Amino acid sequence: MLVQEYKRTYYPILQLTDTAKQAVGLMTDYFVEHWPVCSNGIFVGILNRDSLASVSKDSELTELIDEFIPAAILNTDFIFTAVKIASLNHLTLVPVVTTENNLDGIVTTIDLLQATAHYTGIELPGGIIVLQMERKEYSFGEINRLVETNDAFITQLNSSINSNNGLLDVIIKINKTEISDVVATFQRYEYNVLYYLGDEWYTNELKDNYNNLMNYLNV
Repeated sequence: MLVQEYKRTYYPILQLTDTAKQAVGLMTDYFVEHWPVCSNGIFVGILNRDSLASVSKDSELTELIDEFIPAAILNTDFIFTAVKIASLNHLTLVPVVTTENNLDGIVTTIDLLQATAHYTGIELPGGIIVLQMERKEYSFGEINRLVETNDAFITQLNSSINSNNGLLDVIIKINKTEISDVVATFQRYEYNVLYYLGDEWYTNELKDNYNNLMNYLNV
């Protein structure tokens, strides 16, 4: 789960003495909006494509040094540290540096998306249930017990504070795709089930479509 498992090392390097035209061409070729800039192998900062609009195509990147984004990660950083840095700075890639600040690679947002999908269990089969509750009401032990009473188990659980109401959203991934029994158990114990996605979801949608068709034909 470390950055070194996802970094790319085969890529061109922009130097401070390179031109704005070279930077635009590089970003276009790699379908990104950012690129790390170095001086003799030492990482200086991240160049944003938007900054290039303020200079001529033949201008050297040193003219934009004050606009560089000072963000980077180490090989030994947790991969979600890279996700955080990319999100906070709206980056399309994150530079990887050594402890001596030498540029050692890059991690793109595609790499980060794949890592997030892997470590959150999205790639695994199963159903998803989203609960909402007061923070003081959250109990992993009880949630886990209710899932296991239906011959299922939790493969992934995440939580976040809902910015609209301050309540806790709990996203549960379980190993079963047929989740109607688990949903019913949560509802029986008066949990607020916001959403659920599994075979039951498709069954409900088909049933609703069928009922709507029958109602239409009966008009």
